[in-house]
Amino acid sequence: MAGLLKNQKARLTLNINAILVELFKRDGCLDVIHGIKKLAERGQIEFTETAKYHPFLPLLPESEIIRQIHLNHITNKKFFGKAYRPIGLFPTEMGYAPKIARVAQKLGYRWIIMDELAHPNHRNISRDTVYHLKGNENLSFFFRERDVSFRILSAQVGISVFSSKMLVNLLGKRLQQNNYLITAMDGETFGHHRPGLDQLLFDLYKVPQIKSVKISDLPDLFPKREGIIPHSSSWALMQRDIEQNTPFSRWNDKDNEIHQAQWQLTNLAIRLVHNLNSKSKSYPAIRRALDRSLHSDQYWWASAMPWWSIEMIEAGAKELRDVVQMIPGVPKTTYQTAERLYQSIVFSAFEWQRIGKVESLARLADEDVTQRITMEMPYIPIKEFNSIVNNLSRQMLEAAKNREYERAAQIRDRITELQEKKHLLTKKHGSRRKKKTA
Repeated sequence: MAGLLKNQKARLTLNINAILVELFKRDGCLDVIHGIKKLAERGQIEFTETAKYHPFLPLLPESEIIRQIHLNHITNKKFFGKAYRPIGLFPTEMGYAPKIARVAQKLGYRWIIMDELAHPNHRNISRDTVYHLKGNENLSFFFRERDVSFRILSAQVGISVFSSKMLVNLLGKRLQQNNYLITAMDGETFGHHRPGLDQLLFDLYKVPQIKSVKISDLPDLFPKREGIIPHSSSWALMQRDIEQNTPFSRWNDKDNEIHQAQWQLTNLAIRLVHNLNSKSKSYPAIRRALDRSLHSDQYWWASAMPWWSIEMIEAGAKELRDVVQMIPGVPKTTYQTAERLYQSIVFSAFEWQRIGKVESLARLADEDVTQRITMEMPYIPIKEFNSIVNNLSRQMLEAAKNREYERAAQIRDRITELQEKKHLLTKKHGSRRKKKTA
């Protein structure tokens, strides 16, 4: 936050779920809220609209999508005031389906951000063109570039970008062309998951060859337009998913019995709440419980592709079961159905783990994930390598001085990992043939 406040030329587009803002307030992180608000008031950041409780929108009814977006807008408006005026939509997990475009048009949003594999010709995206929905020039699409985004956020030595100079070298002649680059990454990657990456972000904003802008600035900077029909997609989409027409397999795989039970329970809860009299005394509490229970993580962590967490699976199933049990006047058999589905989800999760199914699915998924990255080991001049290590060392000592011992230990481990691969990173490899990426 301090780095962005110091550099008034820095620009970014920020997606923040309203439930996270509420957690900031609950946990006493008002300085974060105030800092974000100040950046927005100064015009350094723009907000995207999204869904409050992080649901996976393509798999929900349109009425639930609209409600989640509405809840997000009201809550964020309360915290950020007039500074909160999003004109673009960031669907959770970059989950896109045609219904997302319909909702965006209905609610008056002007653009949607999605993964580059959503583009119908993703290998030949023109980065000097603003794409729009075919037949509607008022709804634009912007595509996240996978390779550069992954190189910045990755913690894997040999793939990751460690300095602004490395990014400049990676982009090469592209910096001399009039085009744009969109990266999209989790905010917690910078400094939390990857100690020291926050400093890289601040350094990137100082690179003279790279001008930072907000996504909503792009239509004025790039006049070329082209209409397209995007594919259904998410940020986790793989080439195999496109070929098999299973764009949302990490949230709803037809061959995953846990997913199928989860969505039976989800749809049961939604249907019962929709049938409930909205004027009944119990309605507000039940409605809020359903809103919170629709988070996407419970399905994601049941995919075993390769992500897996019994705790997340059980917690999500319990929340949905509890919604059903809160509803008055429901037949006993309906309560029993909800309980049976809950037990099926939990028992299947334990069974998968016991028989090794989780491990085998995760192994297959790990092979697919390699489609997303370029495996060429970068070359870092020894002087630059030493500069990177020295910078991390300073951050480690500063963290220890401030008694942030866990962060200091993370940075120490990062330095150790770099030192272990110093001979590879500082050695010129000659020209190589890049592997094709999805």
